[in-house]
Amino acid sequence: MKMNKQSFKQKIIWGQIILVILILMFTLGSVTTTFAQETNTQPELTKEKADVTMFALVAAAVAFGFGALGAGFAIANIGAAAMGAIGERPEIAGQALLFVALADGIAIFGFITALMILGKV
Repeated sequence: MKMNKQSFKQKIIWGQIILVILILMFTLGSVTTTFAQETNTQPELTKEKADVTMFALVAAAVAFGFGALGAGFAIANIGAAAMGAIGERPEIAGQALLFVALADGIAIFGFITALMILGKV
């Protein structure tokens, strides 16, 4: 059974769309159930403060999530190029790995941003 390039691309795109929809459903479902529970430890929690806290938690999750996605895309592209370059010139392996490590810094920036947002809540 041969698969042409166009149908393979369509399957990949549909798979990515379904994955994003599932992630959004699970994220929104977990956030809404967290704030729907009744707590006795904070009786002074008003509706406005709960809304601000909910948006802060969603913002922290988005900051870290996009940072991790950006780092994943960067590492994928840089890693592929680095392995090709190392294949041709093995003496540049140290420099190539340094570039891969720098791309990983994007995820760290997203994590720090999420911690800063959570520190304000």
